[in-house]
Amino acid sequence: NITLPIPTFAAVISPLLAAAAHAARYARYWWQAGTAHGLHAPFVYDLYTLALRHDGEFAAFGPIEARRTALLADQRLIAVHDFGAGSRTGAPAHRPRTVAQVARTAAKPARYGQLLLRLVNYLRARRVLELGTSLGLTTAYLAAADSRTRVVTLEGDPASAAVARETFGALNLANVELVEGEFSTTLDRALAAFGGPLDVVFFDGNHRYEPTLDYVRRCLPHRHAETVFVLDDIHWSAEMERAWEAVKQLPEVTITIDLFAVGLIFFRPNAPKQHFTLWV
Repeated sequence: NITLPIPTFAAVISPLLAAAAHAARYARYWWQAGTAHGLHAPFVYDLYTLALRHDGEFAAFGPIEARRTALLADQRLIAVHDFGAGSRTGAPAHRPRTVAQVARTAAKPARYGQLLLRLVNYLRARRVLELGTSLGLTTAYLAAADSRTRVVTLEGDPASAAVARETFGALNLANVELVEGEFSTTLDRALAAFGGPLDVVFFDGNHRYEPTLDYVRRCLPHRHAETVFVLDDIHWSAEMERAWEAVKQLPEVTITIDLFAVGLIFFRPNAPKQHFTLWV
């Protein structure tokens, strides 16, 4: 006879509590979020209407989503090591998973990857840094905006990095450089290697308070007046919401935009400090 393990009470209740907390955070966002109507900041209005809410198709969307479909069907088993906060449900951070499982749970949804492409395109960004490559789908969106854009992406997990390299090869993205290793050792080297200020930084490598603030602070000296920092999963947990609030209060920050799944951070000189919560 085969005896199946009986789930513990904690194993059953933890995902339910996590889902309820996430729903409550979304309900708060839903209540607070606005649209272009009533936006009196010209920069934010143009950004919102011409980039964030733009509904046109880009040629890169189809190939990247075809790659996503392939990853979602990939049953290869890889040993993923998560150096950050791990799963919201409390699943082990270091365990074998199929590529399909990682693509389903860790990859950014298409709508937000496409939003990042539009953002890079709108800002004409040429130097882009990403912290957290995973399987490379979001990186692909950042890089596909313009072949002249240099994208450096950092990934701590060797198994994920290997699949990401396959993604870049499949999509013929020659403008991506993947740096493998823990951010504590790779971030400063990557920042120095750019040789100039960054246009876009996408933080998607850790979902804990202290590391998130540390990475943001280390990138601050590498900004310019038009730089945008994009902080992923700002409502992923209470800890990430605390990190988002702390980032908003940094003296260098002037404008922030809460899009629920991501937060945009700007440093525009002479702009009054303003915080927006907007629908996308």
